[in-house]
Amino acid sequence: MTVTNLGLPMPTRPNTPGMPTRGPLVDTFGRVATDLRVSLTDRCNLRCTYCMPAEGLDWLPDNQLLRADELARLLRIAVTRLGITSIRFTGGEPLVSRDLEATIAAAAALHPRPEIAVTTNGLGLKRRAKALKDAGLNRVNVSLDTVNAEHFAQITRRDRLDDVLAGLAAAAEAGLGPVKVNAVLDPRTGLDDVVPLLRFCLDHGYQLRVIEQMPLDAGHEWSRAKTIDGQTVLDTLRRHFDLRPDPSPRGSAPAQLWRVDGGTGTVGVIASVSESFCGACDRTRLTADGQIRNCLFATTETDLRRLLRDGADDDDIEAAWRSAMWAKAAGHGINDPNFVQPARPMSAIGG
Repeated sequence: MTVTNLGLPMPTRPNTPGMPTRGPLVDTFGRVATDLRVSLTDRCNLRCTYCMPAEGLDWLPDNQLLRADELARLLRIAVTRLGITSIRFTGGEPLVSRDLEATIAAAAALHPRPEIAVTTNGLGLKRRAKALKDAGLNRVNVSLDTVNAEHFAQITRRDRLDDVLAGLAAAAEAGLGPVKVNAVLDPRTGLDDVVPLLRFCLDHGYQLRVIEQMPLDAGHEWSRAKTIDGQTVLDTLRRHFDLRPDPSPRGSAPAQLWRVDGGTGTVGVIASVSESFCGACDRTRLTADGQIRNCLFATTETDLRRLLRDGADDDDIEAAWRSAMWAKAAGHGINDPNFVQPARPMSAIGG
């Protein structure tokens, strides 16, 4: 198989043997990408310890970010040519984007209409939830690692827990359900935090998803020994709740679901490191500066922004996108001895 050099712009349409030129967005392992993750910005108004330093990062210059019309064009190509059925807007923090409602409306106007979600830290969600719903947003995931105010301030370096809780309530009131809560547990306090966090979610009808911390921090200080794995989370929760496997098919969902105390409430564990699910991955990723990444942990990217600004037609952009996904590796490789953490942190890639 010939693999296109994904780090370079492609002035001519790639000709990769065996790569389909129409139909689903596939890779050489037969996986079909139907879920597009779009980072709208690398900026964030929190400083979570597992993501970035207290002083923040050097943000991308505005002229490197996709313009609204460029992003709209790529969304159209993704849905109408590549078979994307689900779009999730991320960051950084997507609510930092003043164009978020307009971007969601543009996605909602596409045919066939994709499902549209946002992953947010919840700051500012209280005042924008209804407008986001009116624009066409279907649901939200809100990042929340603890309901302990002191622990929240330590983790995020901001005293903003009440704002996040208000944002969750506003999302539920606006009909952005099911409202999901994404938690990355702090290695020092996480096992104390997860039980009251699950109780909080069950009481409010939110769906908790506990995510293993991944090597995507800006300081490249991630250590397996300092993280809490999914099995430890389950062992901790089972001392307080009766957990039974959810009978619903998992499909390509990253979370393994468990029914709690025989009711309808669930908790999910996303064991990205200890029990990878790469074989069912259905995602393709677009960064805020117009790069296609075929995996969170890819070390190469395909520059669609340059193609856009050099006057490439839709056929060229589609072909470049297909080539990027065709070259997707079998797995993220975190557990391989030669694993190399990507240069970009999670805040610049998008969740």
